[in-house]
Amino acid sequence: MSTFAKKEKQSPKMKKFTDETMLEIMVWLEEVLTQIQLNGTITFRIPDPDGESGRDSGIQSADPEKTSQLYHGWKSWVNLAELLCCRILTPQRAKEGDIRMRFQKLDKTDSFHQAVLPDKREKYGTDSEFSAIRKNEEPTFLYAYKRALHQVKIEERKTILDLGINRGDEFDLIRKLVDGKSWREMKLIGIDHSLSAIREAEKNFPEKSVTFHCHDINRMDELTLPKADLIISIGTLQSPELNFKTLFMSLIQNYLEKEGAVILGFPNCRWIDGEMIYGAKAPNYPFSEMSLVVKDIYFCKKYLQQHRFRVTITGREYLFLTATKIKK
Repeated sequence: MSTFAKKEKQSPKMKKFTDETMLEIMVWLEEVLTQIQLNGTITFRIPDPDGESGRDSGIQSADPEKTSQLYHGWKSWVNLAELLCCRILTPQRAKEGDIRMRFQKLDKTDSFHQAVLPDKREKYGTDSEFSAIRKNEEPTFLYAYKRALHQVKIEERKTILDLGINRGDEFDLIRKLVDGKSWREMKLIGIDHSLSAIREAEKNFPEKSVTFHCHDINRMDELTLPKADLIISIGTLQSPELNFKTLFMSLIQNYLEKEGAVILGFPNCRWIDGEMIYGAKAPNYPFSEMSLVVKDIYFCKKYLQQHRFRVTITGREYLFLTATKIKK
């Protein structure tokens, strides 16, 4: 019997990993996860990642006095937990110098996107699961969005239009990044079809220079809107209720100033049990599949480049398309 097969037969109650490869570790954890209930915890022991800090994952221990060990850094364990739809509970140090790891199986299998509410307009309202999400507190989102705002020179923008503003999180970061004078000189307009979210946004932004509209983005022509020198839309334009390509081209042609800029955020994640899990769930696939989001991003990039925009794609859990006009 192979070494791998023997290891697979060991008791899953308190597994101790030493020289196992990531494949062996992953297979063992996947099997145990099928045997425990949602919100259940897997506990296992690993060599202390701090003991070999700076070495690549999968490298044998450099200490000849130690038992044969394969090193895996903390980031490897964080990534593994996320891929297996688990959260890492606080690791504990064992007496022998090992680390006792604990993976907790997330207690939901679907993201809030699958929620069915009587009023479709309130799918992202204040009483929805979405209202508990604070994207600006997630480092990967914050870093990419902040970089996009710097790239468009946010402090120089005077009229900003945000589609799918919800309670105003995107405006909140702008308010924190620019100085008081720049903020007071800006005119910010937010549109969302959730009345409860718009009412909360109005409470969060009492300034007269910030206005909100509870309106269907499909019928934006019913609103008398000025052209903006920055259009922002994060996680909205790909809604199945919208004609993505037609709406996008209309925004560029009819609502953006000649020297304007664009920031679009495309979700590449799911929100499960308080965790932002990398990879959007694709229809008809049991795993993350990026064809649709890549196709939409490519369409936008090509269209903008044809209209003399410089376009970059950044981000991770949210993919950010940032476009600025190429000056002649």
